[in-house]
Amino acid sequence: MQRRNFIQKSLLASAAMAASPTDVFSKQVSENQNMKPHKFKLKYAPHDGMFRNSAGEDILDQLRFLADQGFTAFEDNGMSGREPTLQEKMGNLMAQLGIAMGVFVAHKIYWSEPNLASGKADKREEFLTDIRNAVEVAKRCNAKWMTVVPGHLDLRLNKDYQTAHVVESLKRAAEILEPHGLIMVLEPLNFRDHPGLFLIDVPQAYLICKAVDSPSCKILYDIYHAQIQIGNLIPNIDLAWDETAYFQIGDNPGRKEPTTGEINYKNIFKHIHDKGYAGILGMEHGNSLPGKEGELAVIDAYKLSDSW
Repeated sequence: MQRRNFIQKSLLASAAMAASPTDVFSKQVSENQNMKPHKFKLKYAPHDGMFRNSAGEDILDQLRFLADQGFTAFEDNGMSGREPTLQEKMGNLMAQLGIAMGVFVAHKIYWSEPNLASGKADKREEFLTDIRNAVEVAKRCNAKWMTVVPGHLDLRLNKDYQTAHVVESLKRAAEILEPHGLIMVLEPLNFRDHPGLFLIDVPQAYLICKAVDSPSCKILYDIYHAQIQIGNLIPNIDLAWDETAYFQIGDNPGRKEPTTGEINYKNIFKHIHDKGYAGILGMEHGNSLPGKEGELAVIDAYKLSDSW
């Protein structure tokens, strides 16, 4: 190696070692993404892993990255399973970055057997214990919303009895959440991806929320699930508006980012914005392309869908 080349490389290495971790991370973001932060009209919330190729596996670096791209919210279904110290670190960092915490899953979900619909006392108490624990999680990470899925149908009971059982469980959960100003959002899923569940569409969730009659029990309007289950998206958004507290996103078919399927997200986002929605829209979908290219495609899709 020539002396001049050796010296140049040594100087570059010394400069890199002298830089702080934050400086190195910011430089990597700048080099890898070559973009300026975007000003989104709505609070779109990426999730853990969506930008891991650009930001790395560390969840704190992922939060810094999404903030650098202009996102002002984050959701983490698995937040309850994280160590309490990490929950606090994430909450503190999000507060520093101006990122609002979106939903996390509040309880054990029963995908193949009835729990809340059954009316069984042990299943109800298990659910309420999870809700009490979720209050503490929410405090640590500055969350306001938590996802609730009432579980599987009870095929041995009339649907009306099941509804009464679910409503009673949710009323008792609301009593736990109300003093803390927290909101459980009921997520209707779809028959194709999750066959056999009790809560399957937005009108059913609306009826249940009216029956529970609490500010701590509202609807999570997942646009992907709603498109498969009932369609007629914007009219149903309007009909369920007074009981809706949260939205989630995914195009259909494929459950990838907007612009990859049949849903006109630009019109939907504009409609939600024009109605004065100031809450979070969780990006609960995959990336249509792999690697950094796919992550940039997600960011570009939201810029396009957010422009009107």
